[in-house]
Amino acid sequence: MARKQSDYLTSLLSDEDVIAPEATEAPAPSRPERALGTTLLGRESALARVASGEVRQVTQLLLDPARVRVWEGNARSYQHLSEESCRELIDSIIAEGGQKVPAVVRRLEGDPQHDYEVIAGTRRHWSISWLRAHSYPDMQFVAQVVQIDDEAAFRLADLENRARKDVSDLERARNYAAALKTHYGNHQSRMAERLKLSKGWLSKMLKVAALPDAVVAAFASPADVQLKPAYPLAQAMDDKAAAAAILREAKALAAEQKQAPIPAAQVIARLMAAPRGDKAPASPLYMWCSKHGRTGLSVLSANRQGATLRVHAGAGAEIEELVNAFREALLTLEAKGKEGQS
Repeated sequence: MARKQSDYLTSLLSDEDVIAPEATEAPAPSRPERALGTTLLGRESALARVASGEVRQVTQLLLDPARVRVWEGNARSYQHLSEESCRELIDSIIAEGGQKVPAVVRRLEGDPQHDYEVIAGTRRHWSISWLRAHSYPDMQFVAQVVQIDDEAAFRLADLENRARKDVSDLERARNYAAALKTHYGNHQSRMAERLKLSKGWLSKMLKVAALPDAVVAAFASPADVQLKPAYPLAQAMDDKAAAAAILREAKALAAEQKQAPIPAAQVIARLMAAPRGDKAPASPLYMWCSKHGRTGLSVLSANRQGATLRVHAGAGAEIEELVNAFREALLTLEAKGKEGQS
């Protein structure tokens, strides 16, 4: 856990007690144990004890995940979770004979289909639901029940998501934009103070959140929209003429993405070049994508002197896969060369 996040959590918990639980649970960790916060168990135990007055009761239950929905104020996109993205957690639950780290939920009123909603623990909910549908019908969703208002629920969910690399910048940015209006009356300074965030960083996140869906569709995945490269693009959208050119290029890119994934860096370059009327960067002569849908190897150029290939970082590819892709790229270039000679 990053130092700022740890300090934030410590400040939430300092000099505050949680009222005794309605059902049996493990004793609260000592103050030194709370300060560690480096393991998932430590983080979840702390998250369930956010601020006296906001959390009034804590109850741990075994629940049917079908009777539990995910709170709409959470940044994580539930529909984008998959067996692949949750594989490590699924294997851990199986190995341990069940879910060991409880999620945080709160009771619902007036919903005939659900009794609780998840505040923190979306991946655990998805994984238990998946296991029940795949040979583990008796698996239970373990959760701590708390009484908490929406603003405190947002801060709790945000705190958990900061430790998650699989929550994209765009997901968090749009989650912040919604919360700014819902919980903080559109006051960025108040929101930054409550979340213990830099005002400048929050401002950039909110700017990226405003990117139109048509621009986001230009990327192979919304997860490719990262804060640092996307912020200048969001700024460029403030100019009406530039925005029109960017939207035209975004439409063309979205159509190309259906044929083959285009790296995020190339998408950004083309969108930023669109208002200037610059010639679009040449597409790779060959592109190979890993099983994760990310570009792993591409051929940038080829001539009589040789070929320029690029191995992309972050593709999640094994060395053997890259070796096979390299071989396939050479065979493809050879075939194209023969076609040109015929």
